[in-house]
Amino acid sequence: MPVDTLAPPSTIASAAADLIEDGTLPGAMAVSLQRVAIGLVIGGTAGTALALLSGLSRLGEDLIDASVQMLRTVPWVGLIPLFIIWMGIGEAPKVALIALGTAFHLYLNVYAGIRGVDEQLIEAGRALGLGRWGLVRHVVLPGALPGFMTGLRYSLATAWLALVFGESINADAGIGFLMNQAREFFRTDVIVVCLVVYAFLGLTADLVVRTLERLLLQWRPTFTGQ
Repeated sequence: MPVDTLAPPSTIASAAADLIEDGTLPGAMAVSLQRVAIGLVIGGTAGTALALLSGLSRLGEDLIDASVQMLRTVPWVGLIPLFIIWMGIGEAPKVALIALGTAFHLYLNVYAGIRGVDEQLIEAGRALGLGRWGLVRHVVLPGALPGFMTGLRYSLATAWLALVFGESINADAGIGFLMNQAREFFRTDVIVVCLVVYAFLGLTADLVVRTLERLLLQWRPTFTGQ
């Protein structure tokens, strides 16, 4: 296969070693990780807060849920031109794209987790003398935690996808910037290295969340396979 179509593994490995040795790849990874972290915090906070307001209150549901469900159907990648017009071509539209892509996953899963709490547990809490906020703290929120962790896993996967699109917006640093540079010079070896890095970072983030899930949900009996 021609090198300009797909570089051989030896060339890809050599390119990865060169990028690591001169600090280009670690620097790009740091920039991309920072964008994902900021976007995830903003989007995750917004999505979780809206889910709590909507899930814990019928009034909140009437005011919030329909609007969120409507916005969820809009392809968030298609909002890139608007983000550029509103925020320019700096870091803001990249972070906003990641935040928007992650917010909906957490909203849907946390909301479903809250509304999926067993009514018998609520009645048991009331029988023990728990008030409204006591029920929320000791029954509803722990019951919604599995949904939050599932939403977080989905959000992380979407965050890396949004990062790929976001770093195509006139980026001057990051893994996407390396890919754009490599594309201009037909460096398929560098492109493959960047794709592998994206996959590695996504897998690492998922493993971190799964570890947290095992630690925080030890009380929940689950099927672990046979």
